[in-house]
Amino acid sequence: MTNPPSSVTVIKDAANRYFLSFVVEINQQLLPESPNSVGIDLGIKTFAVLSTGEKIDAPKPLKKRIKHLRKLDRNLSRKQKGSNRYERARVRKAKLYARMKDTRKDFLHKLSTRIIHENQVIVLEDLNVAGMVKNHKLSKAISDLGWRQFRTFLEGKAEKYGRDFRVISRWEPTSQKCSCCGFVGGKLDLSVREWTCLNCGTVHDRDSNAAVNILVAGGHSETLNGRGGKRQTFVKEAAAVEASTHLEKPVQLSIFDILQ
Repeated sequence: MTNPPSSVTVIKDAANRYFLSFVVEINQQLLPESPNSVGIDLGIKTFAVLSTGEKIDAPKPLKKRIKHLRKLDRNLSRKQKGSNRYERARVRKAKLYARMKDTRKDFLHKLSTRIIHENQVIVLEDLNVAGMVKNHKLSKAISDLGWRQFRTFLEGKAEKYGRDFRVISRWEPTSQKCSCCGFVGGKLDLSVREWTCLNCGTVHDRDSNAAVNILVAGGHSETLNGRGGKRQTFVKEAAAVEASTHLEKPVQLSIFDILQ
């Protein structure tokens, strides 16, 4: 049961939409312990590949609406700043951005909630998103996926529901290592989606193999051959959620977190 809100903030976004943001204190809602663990490999073509073999595609709202967005950009550029027509054109563009943001956020919330409910241990790779978006060829695609937001959702929900969320070093050769025998075959070109281990002859799907290796590197040994990871890095707890492993210690959450 939640306490009365300690504060309420009225928010108006660029699309002239109004929101009420509540700050309340709630207790941790521990889920029943699950026997499952999962490693997650994030990508551009396929949003996420799980160590179970499942592949998950993203809605990619920007890619689907890029022509409409460019049309609104051209329309806005023809208007005189400060005029009523300029304001109407600006709001139309802002509403399109808001719909894209809502589509992406809805997808990330649903996926992160499902993963948290199904797994006790969740392992993710520490991607250098800030550095990757500097590549002008990939920046739009990466921003359209919302990797950073997905990690934030997993962190907060793992804390809320008592799950174990881990992040491994970005330098782990997850795509190069055979998940069956541990042989490291060397760097692979991004165009190579399948490869054969030179040591044991196993044929690997690049992303599925990486997801299994991410799970192993996170310290979970229940993989194909029970290998344990040599190195692991535990994520720093999200700043928005105070560290708490005890049921009696309250955690501050917004109304949006409560509704998930």
